[in-house]
Amino acid sequence: MERENTVTTEKIQEHITNQNSMFHMPGDLKKKKGNLLNSGRPTRVLAKTSHPQGENQALGKITGSSTNNLIENHQETKTLFKKFGEMNWSSDIRHLNKSLVKDNKWKKTDVTQEKRRSFLQEFCKKYTGVSRPQSHLFHVVSRIYVEDKHKILYCEVPKAGCSNWKRILMVLSGLASSTYNISHDAVHYGKYLKKLDSFDLKGIYTRLNTYTKAVFVRDPMERLVSAFRDKFEHPNSYYHPVFGRAIIKKYRSNACEEALNDGSGVKFREFVHYLLDSHRPVGMDIHWEKVSKLCYPCLINYDFVGKFETLEEDANYFLQLIGAPKELRFPNFKDRHSSDERTNTQVVRQYLKDLTRTERQLIYDFYYLDYLMFNYTTPFL
Repeated sequence: MERENTVTTEKIQEHITNQNSMFHMPGDLKKKKGNLLNSGRPTRVLAKTSHPQGENQALGKITGSSTNNLIENHQETKTLFKKFGEMNWSSDIRHLNKSLVKDNKWKKTDVTQEKRRSFLQEFCKKYTGVSRPQSHLFHVVSRIYVEDKHKILYCEVPKAGCSNWKRILMVLSGLASSTYNISHDAVHYGKYLKKLDSFDLKGIYTRLNTYTKAVFVRDPMERLVSAFRDKFEHPNSYYHPVFGRAIIKKYRSNACEEALNDGSGVKFREFVHYLLDSHRPVGMDIHWEKVSKLCYPCLINYDFVGKFETLEEDANYFLQLIGAPKELRFPNFKDRHSSDERTNTQVVRQYLKDLTRTERQLIYDFYYLDYLMFNYTTPFL
C-alpha cells in the first residue's frame, strides 16, 4: 500500500484526537436528577452523579419494599457506571468459537479474518492505547443491532451490505422465513430489530462482553460514490429536499429556481464540497459518515471484521460461526436500483476524474482513519 508506509504517528494521533473530542464526562447532571432512579432507562451519559438534599428527602418518604428496590437499582446503576468507566475497551482479541464450522473450505477465509482482526487490534493498541476516553456510551452503541437468539451484535455501516444484513438478522430472530420475502421498507422502516442503545446499562454491558460482535466495512471512496449515486441520482423524497437544496444553494453559482426548489440534480463535485466543508449547510449523514465514528472500532473490540469486497464469503463464514441454519445464505441481490451497475473501482474512477487532485486528496484525508484501520489501499489520486 502506497501511503500507509509513509504515515506518521503524529498525523494519526491528530485524527484520533479530533475524533475523540466529542468524548467527555459531564460534571453536573442536576438537570437530569431522578432519571437514574425513576426511569427504566438511565441518563444517556456515562457519568457519576450525586443527588441534592431535596432528592434524598423525597426518597426518605418512600416506604416498604419499593424503597429497597429503588436503592438496589440505584446501587446497581452506580456499579455499572463504574464498570464502564474502568472498561478496557480495546482488550485482547477474544478467540472465536469455531466448533460449529465443519467445512474445511473456510480455512482461507478464517486466516484472512484473523489477519484483519489482528491488524485492527494492533492499530488501536499502537495509536489509541494512551487515551481512555470517557464516552457517551449510548451514542457509541447506537448503530449496533442485537439478535439475542444467536447472541450477535452487528454494527450497521450503510452502503456495505447493511440492508441484506438486516434481512439476515430478521430471519435469525424468527421475524421472517426467508431473506427474499423482506421488502426494503420493512428492513429500514419496520422497526422490527432491536438496537443496543435500547437496553439499560446492564443489558448493554452484558451483551458487549458475551455476544459475537461483527462489523462489515467497504473501501471509503467506493462507499462514498455508492451513497451519492443512491441518494442523489434517483428520485428521493428526503435527500433531495433536505440535502440537495442546501448543497445547491451553497455550492452552485447561478442555480436555477427549479433546482433550488426541489434539490434534484446535485453534482458529485458539489456533494464533495459539502462533505469537506467544516461549515456544512446541513449535517452529516450515516451513509457517508466515517466507519470510525459509526462503529468505534477502537472502543468496541469487534470479533469479526468483514469486507464488502468479499461480502458473500465473509458473511456465510460468519453464519457458520454463529450456528445459523444450514439453509440460510447471505443474499446477493441489490436492494434497490437493481438495473444500475454496481459501484466498483472503475465506476469510482469515472466520478473522481471530475475532481481536482487536491479534492481527491482531501477526501482521502477525510476518511484517513478508515483507510488505515481496515488496511485499505490508498485510492487512485
